[in-house]
Amino acid sequence: MDPEKDKPESLDDAKPEKNDAAGDEAKAEEAENNNAETKATDEETPAETEKEEGAETDIEVESEAKEVGGDEDPAPTPSALNIDKLSQEVDNYLSTLSALKQDGDESSIPQDVPNFVKQFSLMVEARIADYDSGKTAVKWSSLSEEESASFLEAITRLSSLSTALLAFSAHRNFARSINRIGAVLERAISYVEEEFKDLLDEYRFQDPNPNVTNADESAKPEEDESEENAPPPPEDPPKEDNHFPGYEDEVLSNLIRLSKMMIAIDYETECCEAYTVARRTALEESLHKLGFEKHSIDDVQKMQWEPLEREIASWISIFKQCTTLLGSERNLARAVFPDRPTTSDRVLCDLAQGLSATLLNFAVAVALTKSASEKLFKFLDTYEALRDVLPTLDGLFPEQESWLQELRAEGGFIKVRLGEAIVSIFLELETSIRTDAGKTPVPGGAIHPLTRYIMNYLNYACEYKESIAHIFKEHHRNDGAESSGSGSGSPFHGQVTKMMELLDENMEAKSKLYKDHALGAIFLMNNGRYVLQKVRGSNEISSLTGDAWCRKKSTDLRQYHKVYQRETWGKLLSYLHPDGLTAHGKVVKPVLKERFKNFNAMFDEIKRTQTNWVVCDEQLQSELRVSISNMVVPAYRSFLGRYGQVFTPGRQTEKYVKYQGEEVENSIDELFDGKK
Repeated sequence: MDPEKDKPESLDDAKPEKNDAAGDEAKAEEAENNNAETKATDEETPAETEKEEGAETDIEVESEAKEVGGDEDPAPTPSALNIDKLSQEVDNYLSTLSALKQDGDESSIPQDVPNFVKQFSLMVEARIADYDSGKTAVKWSSLSEEESASFLEAITRLSSLSTALLAFSAHRNFARSINRIGAVLERAISYVEEEFKDLLDEYRFQDPNPNVTNADESAKPEEDESEENAPPPPEDPPKEDNHFPGYEDEVLSNLIRLSKMMIAIDYETECCEAYTVARRTALEESLHKLGFEKHSIDDVQKMQWEPLEREIASWISIFKQCTTLLGSERNLARAVFPDRPTTSDRVLCDLAQGLSATLLNFAVAVALTKSASEKLFKFLDTYEALRDVLPTLDGLFPEQESWLQELRAEGGFIKVRLGEAIVSIFLELETSIRTDAGKTPVPGGAIHPLTRYIMNYLNYACEYKESIAHIFKEHHRNDGAESSGSGSGSPFHGQVTKMMELLDENMEAKSKLYKDHALGAIFLMNNGRYVLQKVRGSNEISSLTGDAWCRKKSTDLRQYHKVYQRETWGKLLSYLHPDGLTAHGKVVKPVLKERFKNFNAMFDEIKRTQTNWVVCDEQLQSELRVSISNMVVPAYRSFLGRYGQVFTPGRQTEKYVKYQGEEVENSIDELFDGKK
């Protein structure tokens, strides 16, 4: 008999043909008896190891399948088979074994395993061979629902057989069947596990516009601009709260069926491991598509600030989506493992641990970088992201208190490091203001760069007022900074007030670099006005400084104005005073001539110099010009009207009366037009 010639070509070829005639039944029985006799010697020896049985499986399947069908019988067709009957016989046999096990009556244990058990295992093995045959392997997704359901049912029944027979493994006549069924079951599970993995790998990251990266927010469609940190929307919006990331309904249905089967036959560990590996890979791919790259702590430490700043911005955007990502993963896990909340929670927790470790490792690296003033705002964004996101994970993992405690501890460590760095940045800024001793005056008395920098910095920082105030309460040492405030008791309030006081002192010192006291007063006016406008324009800063500070600052500005007027225009107006111009009721002409000459010379010098001085604020510039005109023009017109006629019309008048009242007014309107 040629085993290759009669080898079953399909699952159905391995199944017994349903015979109606008594003669056919006798022939099948005789064939089976002959088969039993040929193997009697094998069964009398101790059972071979499972590995050896596995090596003989192919030969046994070929020979035994032929013996079941017989030499002369044609290959059975699916329509001729009674698969349901064979399955029913196996189920009845399982019930018998169960009863024998409970009774404990070993005398009733059958000497041989029934032939239909062997036929059933051959049927399953042949079917596996059809599905899992190298290049012609059948993908699970290509099976019909009826085929896949039948196959899973057969594997489940085979697993039950294996478990039931193992209970009688001490009996040598069961050993061969146990080994055979174990080998078939192992191959079946291997196939199912691979198909489960393949289905999990059919995940697709759904990006509606793959040409736009997370770093290029400005290029996003208009509808995306309203949510700067939102992840790319899916192609089809999720229905209610049951969205499963990247899987079609048919794939999800197959995943559910395979997971149920694997768990039912005690392969839950392998099932969960395959699921966790696949979904962890999918999450890493999602992070990459959203713009996040893994970096070691050393890599982050070595990064220049500009690229690191972009990485932090990307991290913040993704971390804020952490709850959404894990919420979708929770929905998926609960769907793939229905009625198994413990299993779904376990795989979800594994995924969450991996995701949080990846993201928090980057945050740790950022927190360990050297503090610098330009890093403040990204440090604050990172701090706030941790503060806001970590508590939301409690609701996703209510049963994972141990892991949540670890997560809170790590998040707390990062926040402490960031908080210390943030406080340090403010203290370093305070020191930089105190020690800035530049000896070069700003041309034209314009706003000093330090004033612009500090006020813009504080203005932006105060947008994080609540966070910074909390950080200062937690990490700021009580070194007297609070005493500079208005009694609010807030360390951050004290810090801001102290920095602004130091800035005032610094500008006062720098105003003395100007040889012209009037220009020094203009410098103080420019800087003071800029500071006051920044404070009044920010509710956050003004709430820290208070109205009293603003009133004091306004008083200081008026004082600077008076100093300027006195230094510049007071002396000029002294030339227009009538004292000393008359003697014995007559104008002393030489004295008058000297007065006009001095006025003209000084006014020429004011025009020459102060036209190039700078008053940055247009309103302040206008106020200065108006106040000067109101003070100078009427006095000059009065003086000119009273004494201008003393001169002989013509050359004498032209020599000493250089300006008319309107010309003086126009010249004043041209002051302070220097480069800002």
